[in-house]
Amino acid sequence: MVAPLHGIRIIDQTQALAGPYCAMILGDLGAEVIKIERPGSGDQSRTWGPPFLDGTSTYYLSVNRNKRGMTLNVTHPAGQEILYKLIDGSDVFMTNIATNASLKKYGLDYETLHARNTRLVYASISGYGRVGSRADQFGYDLVAQGESGIMSITGHPGAGPVRFPTPIADMTCGIFTTIGILAALEARHKTGEGQMLDMSLQEGHMTWLENYAGAYFATGEDPQQHGNRHPQIAPYEPLQAGDGRWFILGVGSDNTWRKFCEIAGLGNLADDARFATNADRVRNYDALMPHVRVALQQRSADEWLELLRNADVPVGKINTVAEALADPHLLERHFIVELQHPTLGTVKSLATPVHMSETPLRYDRHPPLLGEHTEAILGELGYSAAEIGTMREMGII
Repeated sequence: MVAPLHGIRIIDQTQALAGPYCAMILGDLGAEVIKIERPGSGDQSRTWGPPFLDGTSTYYLSVNRNKRGMTLNVTHPAGQEILYKLIDGSDVFMTNIATNASLKKYGLDYETLHARNTRLVYASISGYGRVGSRADQFGYDLVAQGESGIMSITGHPGAGPVRFPTPIADMTCGIFTTIGILAALEARHKTGEGQMLDMSLQEGHMTWLENYAGAYFATGEDPQQHGNRHPQIAPYEPLQAGDGRWFILGVGSDNTWRKFCEIAGLGNLADDARFATNADRVRNYDALMPHVRVALQQRSADEWLELLRNADVPVGKINTVAEALADPHLLERHFIVELQHPTLGTVKSLATPVHMSETPLRYDRHPPLLGEHTEAILGELGYSAAEIGTMREMGII
């Protein structure tokens, strides 16, 4: 069985996270991905740490499997010519060079590359997109988190803004770029033409506002912090059991509410008009939750998890990262990828959570060493060993 993107070549001239994460997903889907890095320093994420494994950033390792890596100085005309040769035989080119002026300066703008390869899908990732008054401003994940409005509603009421701990804006943009590339490849089947994707961290991260934006558009009221409480569903939050441990309770429907009341000994609340529907429970949250919290003090977290699960009431343990990564269910689904690295031994990372019955994803390339496949790729392009040696002396590779 071949992976779904077998035969598709991706030139990944991005660094940090959004682009490399997208390219890794495409590599997992079976595409041939060639990662282009600056000679000497490489992808900036190689320096992000600690932690490091034998000098290699775990950040870099987490988002760069299933790629071949080469170093190339794209500011040098000879480096640009090599990149052109790669692009001429490729399906997708990805870049996150920050400004339009830089793209044009190095001959890597969409118009130049489309003229060379009209079937090329050109994926641009930047902080604010390639058009608009802020098009050339630099962007990072944390900046996008702040400007999107998300940080104004995370955290507890009255507290300061809270950053989501993982680089969620980068990862979201990477996922949407993956979707866009797959759609553009499908469109190319129909038209024979490639096209440009103009992706921004800002817009990608603002998609997490979805239900909040809907509420604001309808009411004109700026959403506020709610802590762990859900603004539109109740009870739906972490709660504390009698042994002091916390667990997740998710009462998402009126039928589930009645089941919960029966198990928790709150039958009188099930028939209380103040709490009959979800909208009633949200409106009367302050009257409702003291009853729920007192009831949950009667048993341990493990007891509640067993009782409520058996009654089909959605609940969950609050795992540490170590506990989550050791979940036997995830291991049964092969969600932890193990690859052999030439200097680090076994390197683990999270799989792409797409399970396909007939064309499964593949995991067969470790995150490349800096420039690991440069000579092999140049050899495939027809360069001799002597020419490659000269390029290295000149700092082109």
